[in-house]
Amino acid sequence: MASTGRRNVQAGPQGENRFAHGLTEIFAPAHFVIALPFVVGALTGGWYGLAWGALAASLCGGIPLAVIMAGVRSGRFGDKHISDRAQRPWLIGVIVALVVAALALLVVLGAPDVMIACVAVMLATLAVTGPITFWWKISFHTAVATGSVVMLARLLPPAPVYAAGAVLVGAITWSRVTLKDHTPAQAAAGTLAGGTATWLVLATLLS
Repeated sequence: MASTGRRNVQAGPQGENRFAHGLTEIFAPAHFVIALPFVVGALTGGWYGLAWGALAASLCGGIPLAVIMAGVRSGRFGDKHISDRAQRPWLIGVIVALVVAALALLVVLGAPDVMIACVAVMLATLAVTGPITFWWKISFHTAVATGSVVMLARLLPPAPVYAAGAVLVGAITWSRVTLKDHTPAQAAAGTLAGGTATWLVLATLLS
């Protein structure tokens, strides 16, 4: 009986860590960056909007994710979340270049203002979190998730979006802290950075 009790005690943290790991994987920043333009496009322009979303998602999310996975396979990155802060600067530079290219292309091609704003939000979030991560491991998970919530709250009834978003961001924060990838302060800073950057961009571009 005593040994069974010990096994149950040990199984709890293991199960908790598996759940935290699952949340971290499912709600990775790249997944938000790929999904958000499609959702924004569908909500604002139907099939036409989805086409713009596909362009934005491929440049801002699809290609960076491919670069990350190639880097993991080659050993350049330790994991796809780039947990080692020293490995982030080069990747951030690549992603910034791709997001800038996507933004310029959307403007030149005459994309809807809301899609341009969606990509501008990504660039603004990088502009805030990128420099910080050079000296402090701010959470990109919570920054991107919170920015996505603020973006969707601009297009949908805000009260339910913020309510669901608070639960989601809280769960992501819990997972990152539980896995010891971030401190509570780093996760909270990501939330503040992503939410503030997104709100300011939308207030400027979609006023």
